[in-house]
Amino acid sequence: MPLPAWALIAYLISGVLFILALRGLSSPASSRRGNRFGMIGMLIAVVTTLVTHSVATLPEIAIAIAIGGGIGFVIARKIAMTDMPQLVAAFHSLVGLAAVLVGLAAYFNPDAFGILLPDGTINPVSRVEMGLGIAIGAITFSGSVIAFLKLAGKMSGAPIMLPGRHIINLGTLALIVGLTGYFTTDQSIEVIAAITLLSFIIGFLLIIPIGGADMPVVVSMLNSYSGWAAAAMGFTLHNTAMIITGALVGSSGAILSYIMCRAMNRSFISVIAGGFGADDGGSGGAGAAKSDRPWKRGSAEDAAFLLKEAQNVIIIPGYGMAVAQAQHTLREMGDLLKEEGVNVKYAIHPVAGRMPGHMNVLLAEANVPYDEVFELEDINSEFAQADVAFIIGANDVVNPAAKSDKSSPIYGMPVFDVDKAKTIFFIKRSMGGVGYSGVDNDVFYMDQTMMLLGDAKKMVEEIIKSL
Repeated sequence: MPLPAWALIAYLISGVLFILALRGLSSPASSRRGNRFGMIGMLIAVVTTLVTHSVATLPEIAIAIAIGGGIGFVIARKIAMTDMPQLVAAFHSLVGLAAVLVGLAAYFNPDAFGILLPDGTINPVSRVEMGLGIAIGAITFSGSVIAFLKLAGKMSGAPIMLPGRHIINLGTLALIVGLTGYFTTDQSIEVIAAITLLSFIIGFLLIIPIGGADMPVVVSMLNSYSGWAAAAMGFTLHNTAMIITGALVGSSGAILSYIMCRAMNRSFISVIAGGFGADDGGSGGAGAAKSDRPWKRGSAEDAAFLLKEAQNVIIIPGYGMAVAQAQHTLREMGDLLKEEGVNVKYAIHPVAGRMPGHMNVLLAEANVPYDEVFELEDINSEFAQADVAFIIGANDVVNPAAKSDKSSPIYGMPVFDVDKAKTIFFIKRSMGGVGYSGVDNDVFYMDQTMMLLGDAKKMVEEIIKSL
C-alpha cells in the first residue's frame, strides 16, 4: 500500500535531520548537536515505520528493541575509549549481518515485502537489489570481523599476504557480479547461497592483507560499505528513510576514506590491495638492523626542565597514548606548562590511532580546548620554530623515512616535520618496538632527541611531579 502523505513528510524531515547531523559532526564544537539531530531523525524514522507497517506486533517490536538497546547501552557504558575502534568495527559487522538477514528474509518470503509477481516469481529488479544488498552486507560483516580481531590484538596487525591474492580477489568479485546478474533469470536457492558464501569469503580476503597502519582507512571504508548495504535493503523494503540514511552513510564514508588516503599520499586501491609492511612479521628486517645505532635516554626531570624553559611546545599523540590512557595526564601537563607561560599546541595526524578522529576523541574526552588542536597541514610549518616536539605514542606519522627513503613502505606519506624542532622528547615503551609499518624511525637516533622509555601515562605523571 502507498504510504500516506504525512509519512513521506516524516521521512523527509528525518533525511534533513541526518544531513544536519553530518554537518554538526564536521566540527568538534558542534558534534554533540549533530549527534542529537541524528538521534531525533532516527527516532522519527523508526516511529513512522512502526506506525505505517504491520511487520510485527508492537509487543514483539518492543521486546526486540529492549534486548538490542539494553545490550548496546551496557556495551557503550563499559567500553573504554581505547577500545572504541574495535567497537566501531564490531558494530559495522552487525549492520552488514542485518542486511544479509533482511535480504534472505525477502527471498524466502517475497510476498511480505511486496516483490512477488503474479506468476509466483520475485521481481527481477528486486532480485538485483537483494543480491547487491546481501553481497555488500556479507562483505561488510566478514571484513569487519577481521578488522575487529586485528584492532583487538586477537590477530596479527601485520599484513597477511596470500599468494596470488589479487587474482583470487578479482576472480571472486567477478563471480559475485556474474551470479547477481544470473540471479535475475534463475532465483534458485543455490544461486543466492553462492552469492552469500562468496561475499563472506571476499570480505575476509580483502581485509587480512591490510596492515595496522591502514586501519583508520579500513574502518572508514567498512562504514561506507555498511551504508550502501543499508541503502540496497531500503530499495528491497521500499523504505525511503532507509535509502536516504544508507546513501548518506555510504557516501560520507567513501569521502572520508578518500580524504584519509590523500592524507597518507596513497591510492585507495593500494590500501585495499595490501597494507604497509613487506612481510608477515610486521617488524621489518631494516628496523632490526638499525636498532644498534647510538641513542640518548632522557629522564622525566630532563623533560620537565626543558619543557618549562621552552616558549613553544608541540605535542604529537599517537596510539600509544590511547593504550596507556594518558590523555588526561597529558592535558594536565599541558595546563601546567601554560601556567608557566609556555605556548602549547597539539598536532593530530589524519591517520593517528586506529580509527578516523581517534586522537581528537581522546583529547576531547580529556577536555583539551579545541583551539589548541591542529591538523597536519595547519601546524607542520611551525616545527621549525618549536623549542620542543613532545611525541607520545606516535611513530609512523613522525618518521622522516616517509620523505627521504624511497624503499620505505611509508614513502610518500605526509608526516610531521619533528626533525626541525630544537629538542625532541619521544615516549615509547622500549627501543625494540617499531610502528605498524614495520620500519625503524631515524628520529630515535637524532642528536636533539631524548628517548623517554616506559609507560606513557607513568612517564607523563613523573614529568608533572617534576614540574
